[in-house]
Amino acid sequence: MSWKSFFTKQKKEELDQGLEKTKKSFFSKIATTVAGKSKVDDEVLDNLEEVLVSSDVSVKTTLKIIERLEQRVKKEKYVGVNELNNILKNEIIEMLSENNIEDISNFETPSSSDPYVIMVVGVNGVGKTTTIGKLAHQYKNNGKSVLLGAADTFRAAAVEQLTIWSERVGVPIVKQNMGSDPASVAFDTLQSAKANNADVVLIDTAGRLHNKVNLMNELTKIKNVMQKVIPSAPHEILLVLDGSTGQNAIEQAEQFLKATEVNALAITKLDGTAKGGVLIGISDQFKIPVKYIGVGEKVDQLQVFNTNAFIESLFSGSSFNTN
Repeated sequence: MSWKSFFTKQKKEELDQGLEKTKKSFFSKIATTVAGKSKVDDEVLDNLEEVLVSSDVSVKTTLKIIERLEQRVKKEKYVGVNELNNILKNEIIEMLSENNIEDISNFETPSSSDPYVIMVVGVNGVGKTTTIGKLAHQYKNNGKSVLLGAADTFRAAAVEQLTIWSERVGVPIVKQNMGSDPASVAFDTLQSAKANNADVVLIDTAGRLHNKVNLMNELTKIKNVMQKVIPSAPHEILLVLDGSTGQNAIEQAEQFLKATEVNALAITKLDGTAKGGVLIGISDQFKIPVKYIGVGEKVDQLQVFNTNAFIESLFSGSSFNTN
């Protein structure tokens, strides 16, 4: 299935608009790099390396991209700067396709008699609760029955925010008083989900990182308690990262990977930043699929991520032609 087959015109426009700031910043820097050059040489590659790093693509990923380009230039002997656009695009697509799940249908879940359980993790302020609300909305729109679990009992605001989202999108929520045991909330949520034949369960968790040992213990306890109700739970541990924080998002990913077994990523707030290149570094560095991206504030502007659609949008209309 081509990515174009499930990307509506509206979704494509929202993606293009969401990446506009990143695209302008990224390609203005590259245009300066190739100005006055006719072919890709060592100087162009050195300057391109600086551009990629300064665009929040991680150092490791940047070096990998440059190495791929060096091999291409060496093999083809002469590569004009006019060709750099497509070469760079294709190399990044190929690299990211190794890490991401392509052609996923919108908000489908595996067939099972048990609810599909998603534990959502991430630091406070990255858009974790908003992401849960948007996921609930889109799963519901896809015909799924959804239940929310407010297991971030450390902050009263977190429970309140999730409650507002549950009311906004019209899905039930399981919650307890502030300071309650998060694992207890998760346990009650899964029991309720099984009793009511829910299709999808979204569990919010605390996002504090000041004590990584406590975070690790808490997330492990939540997982263990959920498995008493549904042995295979959680089916997905979704880490939410704020794309506008650039390299800080990579550091947060490293911390959460030490604390729990993350197997999916959501990158939020790409529409408000020029640092969208961080998605390339995150995907490559951690070998974890980016499943969703946030390209706007509206409830339906959390998109299923597709490498080809993302990179095509990032590179669309751009050229390094210096003639």
